[in-house]
Amino acid sequence: MQPIFQPQLHHPAHHPRETAHRLARYALFSFLATFVLARALVFLIMSHQIPNLYLFMHGTHVHHLNYGICLLSAVAAFSVFRRPDGRAAEVAALAYGVAMALIFDEFGMWLHLGGSYWQRASVDAVIIVSALLGLVAFARTIRRFESHHFWLSLVLLLLLLGFSAVLFMAGSRLGDVVGPRLHELEVSSSP
Repeated sequence: MQPIFQPQLHHPAHHPRETAHRLARYALFSFLATFVLARALVFLIMSHQIPNLYLFMHGTHVHHLNYGICLLSAVAAFSVFRRPDGRAAEVAALAYGVAMALIFDEFGMWLHLGGSYWQRASVDAVIIVSALLGLVAFARTIRRFESHHFWLSLVLLLLLLGFSAVLFMAGSRLGDVVGPRLHELEVSSSP
C-alpha cells in the first residue's frame, strides 16, 4: 500500500514537462492581455489622454503589426533552432501570444492592404484566434478523447464557424455605422 501523500523533491532547475495545452494557456493569456492593452493605448492616444507613443519614420506611422511580425519571427526562429523546454518554452509561448495579438489587432489593415485601424475584421480575427487557442489550451488530450468529445468538438467547431460568419456580416454593417467617427479620431491623432 502506498502512502496517500508523497512529497516530491524539486530541484531548482526542474520544470514541469511542458504540454501543448499548458503552453497554449500561456499564449492565450498573453494574447488577450496584449490585445486589450494595445486597444486601450490606441484609444488613450487618439483621445489625447496620453502622449502620442507611435513610432514615425520619415512621416510614416509604423504600426504595431510590424512589431508583432518581428517578434513572431524571433519566436519561430528560437523555437525551431533552440527547441525550448521548461521556463524557456513558457517564455516563448508568452512571446508568441504577444506577437499574435499585435499582428491580429491590425488584421483588417493587412487583409485589405490599408484602411482604418478600426476595421471590424480585426476584432473578429482576435475572437477567432482566441477561440482556437482556447480549444488547444483546454481540450482533452487525444488519448482521452472519447466519442462524445468528438461530437461536442464538432458542434463547437460548427458554432465557431457560424459565429465567424455572423461576425463578418454584422461587422461590416457596424463598421459603416461606427467607422466614420473612429476614422475621424484616427486622422486627428496623426502628426
